[in-house]
Amino acid sequence: MRPGLRSLLLSPPLSVALCALILLSLCFRCQAVQAENVTVLEGGTAQISCRLQNYDGSIVVIQNPRRQTLFFNGTRALKDDRFQMVLFTPRLVRIALSNVSVWDEGGYFCQLYTDDTHHQVATLTVSVPPETPTVEVKTEAVEGGEVVLVCLSPRSKPPATLRWMRDRREIPGEVSQQDYGKTYSVSNTIRIPVERRDNGAPISCEALHPSLPQKKIRHYRLDVHFAPTVRIIPPPGILREGDSLSLLCSVIGNPLPRNVQWSRVNDTLPERAETAGPTLTVSRLSQAHNGTYLCQAHNNYGRAADHYTLLVYDPGAVVETQSAVPYAVIGGILALLVFAVICVLIVTIWCSVRQKGSYLTHEASGLDEHGEVQEAFLNGNDSREGKKEYLL
Repeated sequence: MRPGLRSLLLSPPLSVALCALILLSLCFRCQAVQAENVTVLEGGTAQISCRLQNYDGSIVVIQNPRRQTLFFNGTRALKDDRFQMVLFTPRLVRIALSNVSVWDEGGYFCQLYTDDTHHQVATLTVSVPPETPTVEVKTEAVEGGEVVLVCLSPRSKPPATLRWMRDRREIPGEVSQQDYGKTYSVSNTIRIPVERRDNGAPISCEALHPSLPQKKIRHYRLDVHFAPTVRIIPPPGILREGDSLSLLCSVIGNPLPRNVQWSRVNDTLPERAETAGPTLTVSRLSQAHNGTYLCQAHNNYGRAADHYTLLVYDPGAVVETQSAVPYAVIGGILALLVFAVICVLIVTIWCSVRQKGSYLTHEASGLDEHGEVQEAFLNGNDSREGKKEYLL
């Protein structure tokens, strides 16, 4: 070998490049296998594929996670009808597994036996979507107390997300989950203070899961227990003798009282009284039916009652009373007029008497002055003399 050629072959960079070209040319002729991971819903069908490169007819074996051979060169090896060979070509081998369960989950081996054994693992993941959650009442709801509700999703994979909603707002709760090996149980517990007005209020529990296109919802209405309230609805107008009486006892409570009791205070119900549930009817009324009637109801949480006082009017007495009313009014007006006249007379007489007394007083005063003048006139000379004497 010439020295120039020898030095060319032994130079490190050229040697590495030459080796790479040799390996690349060999790889174009070597066989290989590739596997694809699969995710499927429980109960669905999984497609497990093995892709081949440069396949030359060598043995292809597919095994399950327990390393049991399912197919040997396209021939079934395991008696499980859920596995079917879908496709076997020099480039692709595909099998189908129907009615998948969580126990089918794991790695499926695609093996190619040549001079060197090649294998790849296709991982099968089984997702378990939750069913519509259930609602459990741990403590009953009583007016003024607290109700404990549990939303439960017994089985899912991965664990479902549960949340309570009321009026489009989430209610914070205590979330817990339990691992059953392949699946999970999830619960969400809430405590809500309740009043009578909360009875029948809608509330819901929602389950969310990656495998669900939309959430699953369990609707629930609060069942709040409370003592009854009673109100008697009376008939309109005046009841007269011969009329019929019908009283309705309106009862509200939870649970609703089964029985409504009608009674008469300090007496028994009339013979013609009939009760039909919350209604009391008395026909052909008379004044003997007057009295106070009582309606009572109760449940496990309390008792309530309401009363109605019946007063039957006599039509004749009503007419007399109505006819007497105008005369009484007229008599009152006349008495008022007489009183006014008397007052006017008294004031007039008093004013007249006072005016006459004042006139007499002035008249007497005038006479005194006139007498003095007259006396002075009659005794004119003496007066002048007196004056003269007084002046001297």
